[in-house]
Amino acid sequence: MSRIATTGITQTNAVIDCILNRSATKYYDPSATLSDDEIRALVQVGTAAPTSFHMQNWRFIAVRTRAAKARLSPIAWNQPAITEAAVTFIVCGQLADSAVIPDRLAPLVEAGVMPAAMVRDWEIPARDLYMAYPQRRRDEAVRTATFGAAAIMYAARSLGLGSTPMIGFDADAVHREFGLGEEEVPVMLLSVGVERQGNWAQKPRRPVTDVLDLV
Repeated sequence: MSRIATTGITQTNAVIDCILNRSATKYYDPSATLSDDEIRALVQVGTAAPTSFHMQNWRFIAVRTRAAKARLSPIAWNQPAITEAAVTFIVCGQLADSAVIPDRLAPLVEAGVMPAAMVRDWEIPARDLYMAYPQRRRDEAVRTATFGAAAIMYAARSLGLGSTPMIGFDADAVHREFGLGEEEVPVMLLSVGVERQGNWAQKPRRPVTDVLDLV
């Protein structure tokens, strides 16, 4: 069966259907919780997202207790999702650092997937690409964290949960309050939880003809 229909990609695929039906959640059930194991499972999916040179330069801080939410809310514009959703992740990107590559590739070498001699073939180009360029290092931190957050959003949707990505927060205050490292960037907040009534369906998107150039 062809994967492409005259009207576009078919919506019979569960993954595609999940993506096409996700929307940012505004209203959460504040009484619903997620277990720590459920939170870990979401982050495990997030860490399956791609990263440059397999650096895996991200960290996820799960704000899920009442006390932690009370710390985050005032430095995140008091957005209701912070206190009403089961968990809000502080999605952190870490500045690209080629020095971590040998350690991150070690499991592949030990498993026989990658020859040990190939590690330097990854580390040296990464060093040349990033280490003398602060903006590239930061760009990669943002890119990596965003990939991970997107994977968590779609995983949450597939489990019947809502999610809300947010950039409305005081980055410096979040950095201080939650002890981020010098090399860490708080890229976004991502609330996840059980939805209640009143949320919108996904808003219409611009036509593909407006955003796609075929060359």
